[in-house]
Amino acid sequence: MSDSRVGLTVMHRRYVPYSHAHYAGSLVDGAYALGLFGDVATEVCIRTDGDEGLFASYSDVQFRAPMRAGDVLEVTATVTRVGTRSRTIDFEARVVCRGRPDRSESAAEVLDPPVVAVTATGTVVVPASA
Repeated sequence: MSDSRVGLTVMHRRYVPYSHAHYAGSLVDGAYALGLFGDVATEVCIRTDGDEGLFASYSDVQFRAPMRAGDVLEVTATVTRVGTRSRTIDFEARVVCRGRPDRSESAAEVLDPPVVAVTATGTVVVPASA
């Protein structure tokens, strides 16, 4: 019998502030996306189990494209497996908007299609009573 929680997808969007740029070219470190994955995983746990849960591990993380200050990131988490207390979640961070300082200081554009910046698979655990 299939668990109705499998396939649940939660999405957050976040503007990347310039205060998070750590490298030349206003690049943002990959840990920024991992923090966002933790946020969206928390909402997944609340929706599926009524508890914030705990992030246990990543089994795969792929940094595929740069993230920059001024980007708008769309982060999704999709439940792919439900165990007794563990949940496997696939994550994706996409750049949906990007600043265009080459045009002017405040210019930006919507990216169509979005650029996949980071993907990951992770495991969260929830209490037995959840």
